[in-house]
Amino acid sequence: MKIRKAKAADAPGIARVHVDVWRSTYGGIVPKDYLASISYEKRLQRWTERLTTPTDRLYAVYIVEDEKGKIVGFVDGGSNRKEDPIYKGELYAIYILEGYQGRGIGKQLTLVLAESLLEMGLDTMLLWVFAKNISARRFYESLGGHYISNGWFEISNLSIEEVAYGWLDIRSLLKRQRQ
Repeated sequence: MKIRKAKAADAPGIARVHVDVWRSTYGGIVPKDYLASISYEKRLQRWTERLTTPTDRLYAVYIVEDEKGKIVGFVDGGSNRKEDPIYKGELYAIYILEGYQGRGIGKQLTLVLAESLLEMGLDTMLLWVFAKNISARRFYESLGGHYISNGWFEISNLSIEEVAYGWLDIRSLLKRQRQ
């Protein structure tokens, strides 16, 4: 497995992972009609824009490729989208194809993003995860993420509960995971 910074040419692979993971992970959490409506074309457009349009926000995307160069996961993050006074950095999304989960890739991607946030001058980080996504919640807790608060994600005229986890010092996350 190889982790590297994403480039514009990676948009199709990232879009495929994004759609496939939503469909394989969020059944029973997100309405079926919404999952069915997610398209590769729309996600490709979104990721192409993200990877080619300059932004004034601190931002980074990393992908992981298998031995054949196929993108099997990604992580993106940067400055906190809600400009939280405590948690300056945010892990926006981390997705890994189902067949590649449980191999430590999520941990590696999280650490790479954490290092990138530190390089951007962001030493605190939070993320939001669906409350019913128990395996993801356990993953973040295993990395030392502390519960911060609950919130709501609006999708398809439905409010889905989310939970925020955070690290008051990203260096402690990196130190803990590298021991």
